[in-house]
Amino acid sequence: MVGGLLFLAFAYFAVGQAAATRNGAQTAADAAALAAAQDAREQLRDGWLEVILNPAEWKGFLNGRRFGTYTACLRAESFANRNGAELTEGGCDRLPRFDDEEGFTVKVRTLGTVGESVIPGTENRHATAKAKAVIEPRCTFDPPKPPPTEDPDPGEDDGPGDDTDQDPKPILGLSCDGVPWEIDPKHPKLPDAADLFTVRLAD
Repeated sequence: MVGGLLFLAFAYFAVGQAAATRNGAQTAADAAALAAAQDAREQLRDGWLEVILNPAEWKGFLNGRRFGTYTACLRAESFANRNGAELTEGGCDRLPRFDDEEGFTVKVRTLGTVGESVIPGTENRHATAKAKAVIEPRCTFDPPKPPPTEDPDPGEDDGPGDDTDQDPKPILGLSCDGVPWEIDPKHPKLPDAADLFTVRLAD
């Protein structure tokens, strides 16, 4: 009877240890995927600021596509390590182009083993997990239609009222979560990255 109880206790310990390792793997995968997507979100905002005065260049940023994967995956690796795991080979991938969403899938393997050399047969068994994080745009751009113009009198010279000396007009039509955002050409700025794009885990 004592032997049976010891066996059951050992079995429960083994199951609990495996579950804890598996949960740790999932935590690391979730953190890594979110870190990659957040890095991409910062890239989107920084790149958008570089073309802020040219709305014709905004489309790739509005739909959340103009970002690179290298630094995003480096950040994913860093967060996986912080949580006791590492990316598997090819473990950080941008979602495919044909997908309706933008973001990353991440696959990790725990640095520690399931039994941590305590449970025989698990010395080389690592837990694995994967996660997906998506980037969702929160802004739209609907530029106002220009007012109709009238042809100037061909016989009339430009006078003091010539528009060439006027300050550039603010860029209107950008809205984030229904809140209008006016771009001042003299001091152009954007909302924070978190106000431009939502980052969340999916699946």
